[in-house]
Amino acid sequence: MSFVLRPFRRFSVQCAVTYHAGPFHGQGTVWNLSCTGWRLSGDLPMRPGEALSLTVTLPNEQRIVVPDAVVRWSRGQEFGIEMVETPKHTQARLIHYVRRLVKHSVEILHE
Repeated sequence: MSFVLRPFRRFSVQCAVTYHAGPFHGQGTVWNLSCTGWRLSGDLPMRPGEALSLTVTLPNEQRIVVPDAVVRWSRGQEFGIEMVETPKHTQARLIHYVRRLVKHSVEILHE
């Protein structure tokens, strides 16, 4: 695997996630996220290249549905996903949430 710089900053979170890969579904936790990729752990192991959809419950109880994602790496129960195609309204909600995380992290730096 080659080294690639991430195009977006990742933020630590702890959000519940339900994910579906074909007829199988799993539940777990999102540990970090960006506008394009996330790190998760769950009870349904995934392999690189597998396609899945996700429903993530943010700390503010809002839900974000990601209809198309692909697993880029996996280690045991952990795996990283890249969003393939996200509806505009879902992307807008995610960007809004990430902007709030950025603002919060800047406020902490200035305390």
